[in-house]
Amino acid sequence: MPSPRTPASGATTPESGTAGTERSTARPVPAANLRVQRVRPAYRQVADELRAQIVGGTLAAGERLPNEADLSRAFGVSRSTVREALRVLASQHLVETLRGVQGGSFVASPDPSQVVEDVGGALGVLVMTPQLRLHDMLEARLLLEPSAARLAAQRADPETVEALHAAADARRDPRDPSGFVGHLDFHTTVLMSTGNLMITMMGQPVNDVLRTRLRRVGVEAAEWDRVDEWHRTIAGHIAAGEAEAAEEAMRDHLIALRPLYERDGLWTDEPVGR
Repeated sequence: MPSPRTPASGATTPESGTAGTERSTARPVPAANLRVQRVRPAYRQVADELRAQIVGGTLAAGERLPNEADLSRAFGVSRSTVREALRVLASQHLVETLRGVQGGSFVASPDPSQVVEDVGGALGVLVMTPQLRLHDMLEARLLLEPSAARLAAQRADPETVEALHAAADARRDPRDPSGFVGHLDFHTTVLMSTGNLMITMMGQPVNDVLRTRLRRVGVEAAEWDRVDEWHRTIAGHIAAGEAEAAEEAMRDHLIALRPLYERDGLWTDEPVGR
């Protein structure tokens, strides 16, 4: 992706969340095919065109977008339509708007962690409806995480092995005697150990929902002890590069966990803490 352009002479750059980051001055949006069609909401067409230019690198991270009046003329729409399009892009973390004399709308760099958080939030809402069931989430997890364990074993390096053992052996937080948060941190570490961002982004939102929807106080300490043992076994297989054994152990672990989530009274539609 091209680096942000240098502002015009005499211009000052606004500050963003990162100290010292330079912002470029606005330049016209490329004029090709900017006129919107009336077959779908105009603001969505404007947002789609700007999104395509951002992800394609035509508009670089840190670059200032033209002001509302200029965008309105370029697209042949009202300023309120432009504002709505910018709100859509801001909700997708592709644009950030700064206030003040040196403010404006700037292209933002997509943040994978923010995407994961957004997807987890959406799943948290859906799981309270008949459209998405606990069964669906556990089934998806059973398809994803054993393969992730296999891939982690094939790619494990000393740093990865150290992180996995640290997650498997982590002491329980006194505020969470069950160790449930630490247990899910281990699963997240396995996902990350694949070195595949897409796998992490697919699995982490599911873990986030499971983290906040299980009544941990209803689970006996001995059950969490068994979970700890599973984690140490899986970490050992990954550390030894035993891909098939790692995959099988993770699958057996998730199958053994399933009755815990399905037990009457333990699963709740309301978040119970992180």
